[in-house]
Amino acid sequence: MMDIVLVHPEIPHNTGAIGRLCVGLGWPLILIRPLGFTLSEKMIRRAGLDYWPHLDLFLFDTFEDYLAARKPAHLVFLSTHATRSLYETPLEPGGALVFGCESSGLPQDFYTRYAANLALIPMPGPFARSINLANAVSIAAYEAFRRTSVS
Repeated sequence: MMDIVLVHPEIPHNTGAIGRLCVGLGWPLILIRPLGFTLSEKMIRRAGLDYWPHLDLFLFDTFEDYLAARKPAHLVFLSTHATRSLYETPLEPGGALVFGCESSGLPQDFYTRYAANLALIPMPGPFARSINLANAVSIAAYEAFRRTSVS
């Protein structure tokens, strides 16, 4: 199991879809405030369908609060600013996959503070700047599941 961490998510249907993905994996979803929406919004419920009540959801005011409470064994920060591919990055059970917000990515200080833990999803196409947050979480989460699952 790994934590899926969204730092300052802005788009409710992305968070809803990611919550549904987390339920499917049996992994917790961690949201770091501020959120760009309320958790009661219809778009979250629609994207999360009837899975949302089964989600292991945690809310924290700061990333530091998350670290203190959950004590992840290892952190991987997904970012287009990384130079190392997700597929070359160690992924360990008990760790966390951390994603920034849709419009601006991770908080600026994370790029220096966690530089050794940055990973990117390769995008060989010439025109894409980034991919949708829910898609990025899906790619990274299932790669982590593939590598850490014993089944």
